[in-house]
Amino acid sequence: MVRFFIYLLSLAPLIYLNVNLFIFDNVNDPIKYIYTITGGTATLILFFTISISLLKEKINLIKYRKEVGLLGFFYALLHLLNFVVLDASFDLDFIIKETIEKPFIYLGMSAFFIVLFMAITSTKQLFRKYNKYHKLIYLALILITIHWIMAQKSINISQYVYIGVILLLGYYKLLQQIEKNINKS
Repeated sequence: MVRFFIYLLSLAPLIYLNVNLFIFDNVNDPIKYIYTITGGTATLILFFTISISLLKEKINLIKYRKEVGLLGFFYALLHLLNFVVLDASFDLDFIIKETIEKPFIYLGMSAFFIVLFMAITSTKQLFRKYNKYHKLIYLALILITIHWIMAQKSINISQYVYIGVILLLGYYKLLQQIEKNINKS
């Protein structure tokens, strides 16, 4: 039942996106809209993934963390595909030129490749071998945050709140790691 709820909640933004694009048809710039929904959803899901261990005493979702992380990867993939397919029309020269000229795209792609590595190595056998590299999620989330802020070209109140939440999560994750290391000693 929990798994069903996770998938239902995670797929709600995709349903919302499709309803607004194809049924209500009230979106002025579909490509930008898809960027916003897929990028925002990927970011929220990936941040939730690292928060699962913080919440385990209240709600234990640890056994679903891999699936939640893969759902975050799914939205990141949709975000990248929006760039490659709809925005760039598979034009490799355009993709390279945009990536070089706009550093926020480079940062986003770097974060995507980190998340891709994590998705590929999330099988039981590969996770045992590469689990120490899964801490790169923190680097990916920092890159995603910078990518998002640079793409907006200005910082507003919602972005300050977002940055505050990120810093708060980072603080609690750091405390959790310190406590874990103290208990090991």
